[in-house]
Amino acid sequence: MKVKIGLVQMSCTKDRKANIEKAVNNIKELAEKGANIVCLQELFSSLYFCETENYDNFSLAEQIPGATTEMFSDLAKELNVVIIASLFERQMAGVYYNTTAVLDADGKYLGKYRKMHIPDDPGYYEKFYFTPGDLGYKMFQTKFGNIGVLICWDQWYPEASRLTALKGADILFYPTAIGWATSQDEATNKEQYYAWQTIQRSHAIANGVHTVSVNRTGREGDMQFWGGSFVCNPFGTILYEASHLKEENIIVEIDTEQTESYRMHWPFYRDRRVDSYSEINKKYI
Repeated sequence: MKVKIGLVQMSCTKDRKANIEKAVNNIKELAEKGANIVCLQELFSSLYFCETENYDNFSLAEQIPGATTEMFSDLAKELNVVIIASLFERQMAGVYYNTTAVLDADGKYLGKYRKMHIPDDPGYYEKFYFTPGDLGYKMFQTKFGNIGVLICWDQWYPEASRLTALKGADILFYPTAIGWATSQDEATNKEQYYAWQTIQRSHAIANGVHTVSVNRTGREGDMQFWGGSFVCNPFGTILYEASHLKEENIIVEIDTEQTESYRMHWPFYRDRRVDSYSEINKKYI
């Protein structure tokens, strides 16, 4: 199946309403250009608040499903597009998740994925805010194909992409918020960006699936988010790579039938030795 993928790479402000309106307008623009699936970046409705540990930021959290997902459900139905929306979820007082909701092209809420791997590094104090996901890895059957959604820090873990692909996903989506500390030199910036891109391209190759990574851009505090959103095919070939510092609305057409061809000629799944992997369940060996 040929599918037109829409990526929204944008900067954000403190004005939550303005960020959501901007995202909506970007989705409409991509839909007018023929997009079938539109993916927004991680936590698009606010600044990336995890740069600091601040209790006031918990006020940004919302119920999922809730008012925002209902609004995107109506939009998805109106435009006949699948929408992948990353939000800060409040399950109950004291329990919060980094969550992505998936709305089908008929407006149906298909469910949510909760980020499994939670970082805790300078500028990325996510463990202060988020409980690790408890829903497992997910595949969503949409009008335009079977998709898997992982979130940012999940990008570094091959187990996450493998399990999502094994559940039937033909496309992996990674809503993301990652950037460079403004104190870093250019060589370090390049090394970090290419490591980030390379690991995701390797997931595409190992699983024979297209991979779509949607990152934010813009300067927030001491962080320059590096944009660089990209799409690659099941052999890791870059089909599109966005700029680092500019906002972009991108459409990339892919063919999910390539999964069959790549897996047939490069049968990594056939040759897996699951009988030899039991130690992977141990944190340390």
